Amino acid sequence: MKKLSRAFGSFLRRVGIFFDKWLITPITKFMLSVVEFFKGSTKNFDRIASKKATLIVVSLILAFGVFIIIDQESNVMIDQYAEVLYDEPVEAIYNEELYVVEGLPKNVDITLIGQRRHIFLAKQAPSRGVSVDLTGLKPGNHKVKLEYSQRLSSLDYRLDPSEVTVTIYEKVSENKSLTVDILHQDNLNKKLYIDDVELDRSEVIVKGAQYKLDKVATVRALVDVDEITNPKAGEVTLKDVPLVAYDENGKRVNVEIVPSTVDAKVTITSPHKEVPVKVIPTGKLAFGKAIESLDTNVSTVTVYGQKDAIDKIEELEVEVDVKGLEKDKKFNVTLKRPKGITDISSKTITVDVKVANSITKEFTVNTIEFRNLANGLSVQALSKDDTSVTISVSGSSSIVNDIDASAIIAYVDLDGYSPGEYEVEVKVEKSDSRLTYTPKTKKVNVRIVG
Repeated sequence: MKKLSRAFGSFLRRVGIFFDKWLITPITKFMLSVVEFFKGSTKNFDRIASKKATLIVVSLILAFGVFIIIDQESNVMIDQYAEVLYDEPVEAIYNEELYVVEGLPKNVDITLIGQRRHIFLAKQAPSRGVSVDLTGLKPGNHKVKLEYSQRLSSLDYRLDPSEVTVTIYEKVSENKSLTVDILHQDNLNKKLYIDDVELDRSEVIVKGAQYKLDKVATVRALVDVDEITNPKAGEVTLKDVPLVAYDENGKRVNVEIVPSTVDAKVTITSPHKEVPVKVIPTGKLAFGKAIESLDTNVSTVTVYGQKDAIDKIEELEVEVDVKGLEKDKKFNVTLKRPKGITDISSKTITVDVKVANSITKEFTVNTIEFRNLANGLSVQALSKDDTSVTISVSGSSSIVNDIDASAIIAYVDLDGYSPGEYEVEVKVEKSDSRLTYTPKTKKVNVRIVG
Protein backbone atom coordinates (compact mmCIF):
# COMPACT_ATOMS: atom_id res chain seq x y z
CA MET A 1 0.00 0.00 0.00
CA LYS A 2 2.84 2.37 0.83
CA LYS A 3 4.43 1.67 -2.55
CA LEU A 4 1.13 2.46 -4.28
CA SER A 5 0.78 5.73 -2.32
CA ARG A 6 4.30 6.78 -3.16
CA ALA A 7 3.75 5.98 -6.82
CA PHE A 8 0.49 7.99 -6.90
CA GLY A 9 2.16 10.92 -5.14
CA SER A 10 5.04 10.81 -7.60
CA PHE A 11 2.54 10.86 -10.46
CA LEU A 12 0.75 13.93 -9.04
CA ARG A 13 4.07 15.76 -8.61
CA ARG A 14 4.98 15.05 -12.25
CA VAL A 15 1.56 16.34 -13.35
CA GLY A 16 2.03 19.50 -11.25
CA ILE A 17 5.50 20.09 -12.69
CA PHE A 18 4.13 19.55 -16.18
CA PHE A 19 1.30 22.12 -15.80
CA ASP A 20 3.63 24.59 -14.10
CA LYS A 21 6.20 24.29 -16.88
CA TRP A 22 3.93 24.15 -19.90
CA LEU A 23 0.82 26.09 -18.81
CA ILE A 24 1.09 28.48 -15.84
CA THR A 25 4.58 29.84 -16.50
CA PRO A 26 4.04 30.48 -20.27
CA ILE A 27 0.69 32.22 -19.65
CA THR A 28 2.16 34.41 -16.91
CA LYS A 29 5.06 35.45 -19.14
CA PHE A 30 2.64 36.19 -21.93
CA MET A 31 0.47 38.44 -19.73
CA LEU A 32 3.51 40.33 -18.41
CA SER A 33 4.65 40.93 -21.98
CA VAL A 34 1.26 42.28 -22.88
CA VAL A 35 1.23 44.62 -19.82
CA GLU A 36 4.70 45.84 -20.69
CA PHE A 37 3.62 46.49 -24.26
CA PHE A 38 0.68 48.60 -23.21
CA LYS A 39 2.55 50.43 -20.44
CA GLY A 40 1.83 54.11 -20.71
CA SER A 41 -1.39 53.41 -22.54
CA THR A 42 -3.31 52.04 -19.60
CA LYS A 43 -6.54 53.71 -20.56
CA ASN A 44 -6.52 52.21 -24.07
CA PHE A 45 -5.68 48.79 -22.72
CA ASP A 46 -8.42 49.02 -20.05
CA ARG A 47 -10.92 50.06 -22.67
CA ILE A 48 -10.01 47.11 -24.98
CA ALA A 49 -9.69 44.59 -22.17
CA SER A 50 -13.05 45.63 -20.66
CA LYS A 51 -14.90 44.73 -23.82
CA LYS A 52 -16.84 41.47 -23.63
CA ALA A 53 -15.76 40.29 -27.11
CA THR A 54 -12.08 40.72 -26.24
CA LEU A 55 -12.42 38.59 -23.14
CA ILE A 56 -14.24 35.87 -25.08
CA VAL A 57 -11.58 35.75 -27.84
CA VAL A 58 -8.68 35.64 -25.34
CA SER A 59 -10.43 32.93 -23.34
CA LEU A 60 -11.03 30.85 -26.46
CA ILE A 61 -7.39 31.17 -27.56
CA LEU A 62 -6.08 30.20 -24.15
CA ALA A 63 -8.54 27.31 -23.83
CA PHE A 64 -7.64 25.99 -27.30
CA GLY A 65 -3.89 26.17 -26.52
CA VAL A 66 -4.35 24.39 -23.22
CA PHE A 67 -6.45 21.70 -24.98
CA ILE A 68 -3.77 21.08 -27.63
CA ILE A 69 -0.97 20.80 -25.08
CA ILE A 70 -2.89 18.49 -22.77
CA ASP A 71 -4.16 16.36 -25.66
CA GLN A 72 -0.63 15.83 -27.04
CA GLU A 73 0.82 14.93 -23.68
CA SER A 74 -2.10 12.69 -22.74
CA ASN A 75 -1.67 10.81 -26.02
CA VAL A 76 1.95 10.28 -25.18
CA MET A 77 1.08 8.93 -21.73
CA ILE A 78 -2.07 6.97 -22.60
CA ASP A 79 -1.84 5.84 -26.27
CA GLN A 80 1.10 3.48 -25.77
CA TYR A 81 1.09 0.35 -27.95
CA ALA A 82 3.43 -2.60 -28.55
CA GLU A 83 3.80 -4.85 -31.59
CA VAL A 84 6.19 -7.77 -32.15
CA LEU A 85 8.04 -8.28 -35.43
CA TYR A 86 8.83 -11.99 -35.54
CA ASP A 87 11.82 -13.72 -37.18
CA GLU A 88 13.66 -10.63 -38.34
CA PRO A 89 16.93 -11.66 -40.06
CA VAL A 90 20.26 -10.87 -38.42
CA GLU A 91 23.15 -9.60 -40.53
CA ALA A 92 26.69 -10.12 -39.24
CA ILE A 93 29.40 -7.75 -40.41
CA TYR A 94 32.81 -9.46 -40.60
CA ASN A 95 35.39 -10.72 -43.08
CA GLU A 96 33.70 -13.86 -44.43
CA GLU A 97 36.78 -14.87 -46.40
CA LEU A 98 38.90 -15.22 -43.28
CA TYR A 99 36.52 -16.24 -40.49
CA VAL A 100 33.59 -18.49 -39.62
CA VAL A 101 31.08 -17.35 -36.97
CA GLU A 102 28.99 -19.76 -34.90
CA GLY A 103 26.40 -19.10 -32.22
CA LEU A 104 24.77 -16.15 -33.96
CA PRO A 105 20.98 -16.53 -34.32
CA LYS A 106 19.62 -16.32 -37.85
CA ASN A 107 16.49 -14.48 -36.68
CA VAL A 108 15.33 -12.46 -33.69
CA ASP A 109 12.03 -10.98 -32.50
CA ILE A 110 11.68 -7.18 -32.23
CA THR A 111 9.13 -5.54 -29.95
CA LEU A 112 8.24 -1.98 -31.04
CA ILE A 113 6.77 0.27 -28.31
CA GLY A 114 5.05 3.62 -29.00
CA GLN A 115 1.96 5.15 -30.53
CA ARG A 116 0.11 3.17 -33.17
CA ARG A 117 0.72 5.70 -35.92
CA HIS A 118 4.44 5.73 -35.20
CA ILE A 119 4.60 1.93 -35.25
CA PHE A 120 2.69 1.90 -38.54
CA LEU A 121 5.15 4.39 -40.07
CA ALA A 122 8.12 2.42 -38.77
CA LYS A 123 6.83 -0.75 -40.42
CA GLN A 124 6.36 1.03 -43.75
CA ALA A 125 9.71 2.80 -43.75
CA PRO A 126 12.77 0.90 -45.08
CA SER A 127 15.19 -0.35 -42.45
CA ARG A 128 18.60 -1.98 -42.45
CA GLY A 129 17.22 -4.49 -39.95
CA VAL A 130 19.14 -6.16 -37.15
CA SER A 131 22.92 -6.30 -37.37
CA VAL A 132 25.98 -7.07 -35.31
CA ASP A 133 29.42 -5.67 -36.09
CA LEU A 134 32.16 -8.25 -35.53
CA THR A 135 34.84 -6.30 -37.34
CA GLY A 136 38.16 -6.46 -35.55
CA LEU A 137 37.29 -9.43 -33.31
CA LYS A 138 39.84 -12.25 -33.25
CA PRO A 139 39.15 -16.02 -33.13
CA GLY A 140 37.60 -17.07 -29.83
CA ASN A 141 34.43 -16.50 -27.80
CA HIS A 142 32.88 -13.03 -27.69
CA LYS A 143 29.73 -11.57 -26.12
CA VAL A 144 28.19 -9.12 -28.60
CA LYS A 145 25.12 -6.88 -28.75
CA LEU A 146 22.60 -6.87 -31.56
CA GLU A 147 21.50 -3.49 -32.95
CA TYR A 148 18.27 -2.51 -34.69
CA SER A 149 18.49 0.45 -37.09
CA GLN A 150 15.13 2.06 -36.49
CA ARG A 151 14.18 5.23 -38.40
CA LEU A 152 11.84 6.84 -35.83
CA SER A 153 13.32 8.12 -32.58
CA SER A 154 9.81 8.36 -31.11
CA LEU A 155 9.71 4.56 -30.78
CA ASP A 156 11.34 2.32 -28.27
CA TYR A 157 12.30 -1.25 -29.15
CA ARG A 158 13.38 -4.49 -27.51
CA LEU A 159 15.35 -7.31 -29.15
CA ASP A 160 14.94 -10.95 -28.13
CA PRO A 161 17.74 -11.90 -27.78
CA SER A 162 19.60 -8.61 -27.57
CA GLU A 163 22.96 -10.06 -26.56
CA VAL A 164 24.57 -13.35 -27.63
CA THR A 165 27.87 -15.20 -27.29
CA VAL A 166 29.51 -16.08 -30.60
CA THR A 167 32.53 -18.18 -31.46
CA ILE A 168 34.85 -17.03 -34.23
CA TYR A 169 37.02 -19.56 -36.08
CA GLU A 170 39.65 -19.12 -38.74
CA LYS A 171 38.29 -20.34 -42.10
CA VAL A 172 40.31 -23.12 -43.76
CA SER A 173 39.70 -24.99 -47.02
CA GLU A 174 40.27 -28.48 -48.46
CA ASN A 175 39.68 -30.27 -51.76
CA LYS A 176 37.10 -33.06 -51.73
CA SER A 177 36.13 -35.60 -54.39
CA LEU A 178 32.54 -35.66 -55.62
CA THR A 179 30.21 -38.66 -55.58
CA VAL A 180 26.63 -38.97 -56.85
CA ASP A 181 23.36 -39.75 -55.08
CA ILE A 182 20.31 -40.44 -57.25
CA LEU A 183 17.09 -39.27 -55.59
CA HIS A 184 13.56 -40.55 -56.31
CA GLN A 185 14.84 -43.24 -58.67
CA ASP A 186 11.75 -45.32 -57.86
CA ASN A 187 9.64 -42.62 -59.57
CA LEU A 188 11.36 -43.34 -62.89
CA ASN A 189 9.49 -45.44 -65.44
CA LYS A 190 10.26 -49.07 -64.58
CA LYS A 191 11.37 -49.73 -68.15
CA LEU A 192 14.08 -47.05 -67.82
CA TYR A 193 17.36 -47.19 -65.94
CA ILE A 194 19.91 -44.55 -64.90
CA ASP A 195 22.97 -46.06 -66.56
CA ASP A 196 25.49 -43.29 -65.82
CA VAL A 197 25.82 -39.82 -64.29
CA GLU A 198 28.72 -37.63 -65.40
CA LEU A 199 29.43 -34.42 -63.45
CA ASP A 200 31.13 -31.38 -64.99
CA ARG A 201 33.82 -31.56 -62.27
CA SER A 202 35.29 -34.27 -60.06
CA GLU A 203 36.42 -32.12 -57.10
CA VAL A 204 35.15 -29.16 -55.08
CA ILE A 205 36.54 -26.97 -52.31
CA VAL A 206 34.99 -27.12 -48.85
CA LYS A 207 35.54 -24.21 -46.45
CA GLY A 208 34.84 -23.80 -42.78
CA ALA A 209 36.21 -24.31 -39.29
CA GLN A 210 38.86 -27.04 -39.12
CA TYR A 211 36.80 -29.23 -36.77
CA LYS A 212 33.90 -29.14 -39.26
CA LEU A 213 36.13 -30.08 -42.21
CA ASP A 214 37.49 -33.02 -40.20
CA LYS A 215 33.93 -34.41 -40.06
CA VAL A 216 33.35 -34.33 -43.81
CA ALA A 217 33.52 -37.90 -45.17
CA THR A 218 32.02 -37.26 -48.60
CA VAL A 219 30.52 -34.54 -50.77
CA ARG A 220 27.63 -35.72 -52.93
CA ALA A 221 25.80 -34.30 -55.91
CA LEU A 222 22.06 -34.87 -55.36
CA VAL A 223 20.71 -35.81 -58.80
CA ASP A 224 16.91 -35.75 -58.54
CA VAL A 225 15.05 -37.89 -61.08
CA ASP A 226 11.94 -35.74 -60.52
CA GLU A 227 13.82 -32.82 -62.08
CA ILE A 228 13.99 -34.66 -65.44
CA THR A 229 11.13 -33.56 -67.68
CA ASN A 230 9.53 -36.41 -69.65
CA PRO A 231 12.39 -38.91 -69.07
CA LYS A 232 13.21 -41.31 -71.88
CA ALA A 233 16.18 -43.30 -73.16
CA GLY A 234 19.04 -40.97 -74.08
CA GLU A 235 21.11 -38.23 -72.44
CA VAL A 236 19.79 -35.26 -70.46
CA THR A 237 21.70 -32.45 -68.73
CA LEU A 238 20.59 -31.20 -65.32
CA LYS A 239 21.71 -27.69 -64.33
CA ASP A 240 22.53 -26.47 -60.82
CA VAL A 241 22.56 -29.85 -59.10
CA PRO A 242 23.00 -29.10 -55.35
CA LEU A 243 26.01 -30.38 -53.40
CA VAL A 244 25.83 -31.58 -49.79
CA ALA A 245 28.59 -32.62 -47.39
CA TYR A 246 28.03 -35.67 -45.14
CA ASP A 247 29.89 -37.21 -42.22
CA GLU A 248 30.65 -40.93 -41.89
CA ASN A 249 27.19 -41.51 -40.35
CA GLY A 250 25.36 -39.91 -43.25
CA LYS A 251 24.49 -36.70 -41.40
CA ARG A 252 24.83 -33.34 -43.11
CA VAL A 253 27.82 -31.17 -42.21
CA ASN A 254 27.27 -27.42 -42.43
CA VAL A 255 30.26 -26.20 -44.44
CA GLU A 256 30.70 -23.87 -47.41
CA ILE A 257 31.09 -25.73 -50.72
CA VAL A 258 32.66 -23.97 -53.72
CA PRO A 259 31.01 -24.18 -56.16
CA SER A 260 27.70 -24.96 -54.44
CA THR A 261 26.19 -26.61 -57.54
CA VAL A 262 27.35 -28.59 -60.58
CA ASP A 263 25.92 -29.68 -63.92
CA ALA A 264 25.23 -33.38 -64.47
CA LYS A 265 24.85 -35.34 -67.71
CA VAL A 266 22.47 -38.23 -67.03
CA THR A 267 22.46 -41.24 -69.36
CA ILE A 268 19.14 -43.10 -69.39
CA THR A 269 18.91 -46.54 -70.96
CA SER A 270 16.25 -49.20 -71.36
CA PRO A 271 18.06 -52.58 -71.28
CA HIS A 272 15.67 -55.47 -72.01
CA LYS A 273 15.59 -59.02 -73.25
CA GLU A 274 12.97 -61.59 -74.17
CA VAL A 275 13.36 -64.81 -72.16
CA PRO A 276 11.31 -68.02 -71.89
CA VAL A 277 9.13 -68.77 -68.87
CA LYS A 278 10.08 -71.95 -67.01
CA VAL A 279 7.56 -73.38 -64.54
CA ILE A 280 9.04 -75.08 -61.46
CA PRO A 281 6.51 -77.18 -59.48
CA THR A 282 7.15 -77.32 -55.72
CA GLY A 283 5.79 -79.81 -53.20
CA LYS A 284 4.70 -83.41 -53.68
CA LEU A 285 1.52 -84.33 -55.48
CA ALA A 286 -1.01 -86.73 -54.03
CA PHE A 287 0.24 -90.32 -53.72
CA GLY A 288 0.45 -92.09 -57.07
CA LYS A 289 0.03 -88.88 -59.08
CA ALA A 290 2.44 -87.11 -61.41
CA ILE A 291 2.43 -84.02 -63.61
CA GLU A 292 1.63 -84.82 -67.19
CA SER A 293 1.94 -81.27 -68.58
CA LEU A 294 2.65 -77.69 -67.56
CA ASP A 295 1.21 -75.17 -69.97
CA THR A 296 1.27 -71.37 -69.64
CA ASN A 297 -0.75 -68.70 -71.41
CA VAL A 298 2.52 -66.76 -71.87
CA SER A 299 5.60 -68.66 -73.03
CA THR A 300 8.04 -65.71 -73.09
CA VAL A 301 8.28 -62.35 -71.33
CA THR A 302 10.40 -59.23 -71.78
CA VAL A 303 12.46 -58.24 -68.74
CA TYR A 304 13.83 -54.74 -68.08
CA GLY A 305 16.51 -53.60 -65.64
CA GLN A 306 20.23 -53.26 -65.09
CA LYS A 307 22.31 -54.40 -68.05
CA ASP A 308 24.44 -56.87 -66.09
CA ALA A 309 21.30 -58.46 -64.62
CA ILE A 310 19.72 -58.64 -68.08
CA ASP A 311 22.84 -60.31 -69.48
CA LYS A 312 22.84 -63.00 -66.79
CA ILE A 313 19.19 -64.03 -67.03
CA GLU A 314 18.44 -66.82 -69.54
CA GLU A 315 14.95 -67.79 -68.39
CA LEU A 316 12.39 -66.63 -65.87
CA GLU A 317 11.55 -69.31 -63.34
CA VAL A 318 7.99 -69.40 -61.97
CA GLU A 319 7.23 -71.58 -58.94
CA VAL A 320 3.84 -73.32 -58.61
CA ASP A 321 2.86 -75.09 -55.39
CA VAL A 322 1.34 -78.49 -56.35
CA LYS A 323 1.46 -80.01 -52.87
CA GLY A 324 -1.30 -82.62 -52.49
CA LEU A 325 -2.64 -81.98 -56.01
CA GLU A 326 -4.62 -84.97 -57.37
CA LYS A 327 -6.46 -83.52 -60.35
CA ASP A 328 -6.03 -80.91 -63.07
CA LYS A 329 -5.89 -77.29 -61.94
CA LYS A 330 -5.16 -73.81 -63.26
CA PHE A 331 -3.00 -71.42 -61.22
CA ASN A 332 -2.78 -67.65 -61.52
CA VAL A 333 0.82 -66.78 -60.59
CA THR A 334 2.35 -63.35 -59.98
CA LEU A 335 5.78 -63.11 -61.55
CA LYS A 336 8.62 -62.17 -59.19
CA ARG A 337 11.36 -59.86 -60.38
CA PRO A 338 14.87 -61.29 -60.00
CA LYS A 339 17.53 -59.02 -58.49
CA GLY A 340 18.41 -56.18 -60.85
CA ILE A 341 15.18 -56.55 -62.86
CA THR A 342 12.91 -53.50 -62.62
CA ASP A 343 9.97 -54.53 -64.80
CA ILE A 344 8.45 -57.50 -66.63
CA SER A 345 6.16 -57.24 -69.64
CA SER A 346 3.58 -59.55 -68.01
CA LYS A 347 2.83 -59.22 -64.32
CA THR A 348 0.88 -62.49 -63.97
CA ILE A 349 0.53 -65.69 -65.96
CA THR A 350 -1.84 -68.66 -65.92
CA VAL A 351 -0.32 -72.13 -65.45
CA ASP A 352 -2.46 -75.10 -66.48
CA VAL A 353 -1.32 -78.23 -64.62
CA LYS A 354 -2.49 -81.62 -65.97
CA VAL A 355 -2.25 -84.59 -63.60
CA ALA A 356 -1.91 -88.29 -64.46
CA ASN A 357 -1.06 -91.55 -62.70
CA SER A 358 2.62 -91.95 -61.83
CA ILE A 359 4.98 -94.75 -62.80
CA THR A 360 8.64 -95.34 -61.92
CA LYS A 361 11.41 -96.56 -64.20
CA GLU A 362 15.13 -97.07 -63.63
CA PHE A 363 17.90 -95.89 -65.96
CA THR A 364 21.64 -96.53 -65.86
CA VAL A 365 23.89 -93.52 -66.37
CA ASN A 366 27.39 -94.74 -67.27
CA THR A 367 29.17 -91.38 -66.96
CA ILE A 368 29.23 -89.13 -63.91
CA GLU A 369 30.26 -85.54 -64.55
CA PHE A 370 32.70 -83.72 -62.23
CA ARG A 371 31.72 -80.05 -61.85
CA ASN A 372 33.35 -76.94 -60.31
CA LEU A 373 36.77 -78.50 -59.83
CA ALA A 374 39.43 -75.87 -59.06
CA ASN A 375 41.91 -74.97 -61.81
CA GLY A 376 45.09 -77.05 -61.80
CA LEU A 377 43.43 -80.09 -60.23
CA SER A 378 42.24 -83.37 -61.75
CA VAL A 379 39.83 -86.03 -60.47
CA GLN A 380 39.25 -89.75 -60.99
CA ALA A 381 36.88 -92.37 -59.61
CA LEU A 382 38.40 -94.80 -57.10
CA SER A 383 36.61 -97.84 -58.58
CA LYS A 384 34.49 -98.90 -61.54
CA ASP A 385 31.40 -98.77 -59.35
CA ASP A 386 32.10 -95.09 -58.81
CA THR A 387 31.87 -94.30 -62.53
CA SER A 388 28.18 -95.10 -63.08
CA VAL A 389 24.91 -94.74 -61.22
CA THR A 390 21.33 -96.00 -61.46
CA ILE A 391 18.67 -93.28 -61.56
CA SER A 392 15.03 -93.90 -60.62
CA VAL A 393 12.68 -91.63 -62.56
CA SER A 394 9.02 -91.09 -61.58
CA GLY A 395 6.34 -89.38 -63.65
CA SER A 396 3.42 -89.92 -65.97
CA SER A 397 3.75 -92.93 -68.24
CA SER A 398 3.56 -90.82 -71.41
CA ILE A 399 6.72 -88.97 -70.36
CA VAL A 400 8.72 -91.67 -68.56
CA ASN A 401 8.36 -94.21 -71.38
CA ASP A 402 9.84 -91.71 -73.84
CA ILE A 403 12.95 -90.91 -71.81
CA ASP A 404 16.35 -91.50 -73.44
CA ALA A 405 18.89 -92.58 -70.79
CA SER A 406 21.58 -90.48 -72.48
CA ALA A 407 19.56 -87.37 -71.68
CA ILE A 408 19.84 -87.97 -67.94
CA ILE A 409 22.85 -86.19 -66.44
CA ALA A 410 24.36 -87.25 -63.10
CA TYR A 411 27.14 -85.19 -61.50
CA VAL A 412 29.10 -84.41 -58.35
CA ASP A 413 29.88 -80.87 -57.19
CA LEU A 414 33.57 -80.49 -56.27
CA ASP A 415 33.51 -76.80 -55.44
CA GLY A 416 35.98 -76.09 -52.63
CA TYR A 417 37.65 -79.49 -52.68
CA SER A 418 41.45 -79.76 -52.45
CA PRO A 419 43.74 -82.74 -53.31
CA GLY A 420 42.75 -85.94 -51.47
CA GLU A 421 40.22 -88.76 -51.45
CA TYR A 422 36.54 -88.00 -50.79
CA GLU A 423 33.08 -89.56 -50.72
CA VAL A 424 30.84 -87.08 -52.53
CA GLU A 425 27.10 -86.85 -53.09
CA VAL A 426 25.61 -87.75 -56.45
CA LYS A 427 23.17 -85.23 -57.92
CA VAL A 428 20.89 -85.35 -60.97
CA GLU A 429 20.19 -82.46 -63.30
CA LYS A 430 16.42 -81.95 -63.38
CA SER A 431 16.08 -81.32 -67.07
CA ASP A 432 12.30 -81.94 -67.01
CA SER A 433 10.48 -80.29 -64.12
CA ARG A 434 7.53 -82.71 -64.53
CA LEU A 435 9.67 -85.64 -63.41
CA THR A 436 11.27 -86.75 -60.15
CA TYR A 437 14.86 -88.04 -60.31
CA THR A 438 16.30 -90.16 -57.49
CA PRO A 439 19.84 -91.65 -57.68
CA LYS A 440 19.93 -95.16 -56.15
CA THR A 441 23.62 -94.69 -55.45
CA LYS A 442 23.78 -91.74 -53.10
CA LYS A 443 27.55 -91.21 -52.99
CA VAL A 444 30.68 -92.15 -54.96
CA ASN A 445 34.37 -92.12 -54.06
CA VAL A 446 36.84 -89.89 -55.93
CA ARG A 447 40.50 -88.93 -55.75
CA ILE A 448 41.61 -85.35 -56.45
CA VAL A 449 45.23 -84.72 -57.41
CA GLY A 450 47.14 -81.52 -58.08
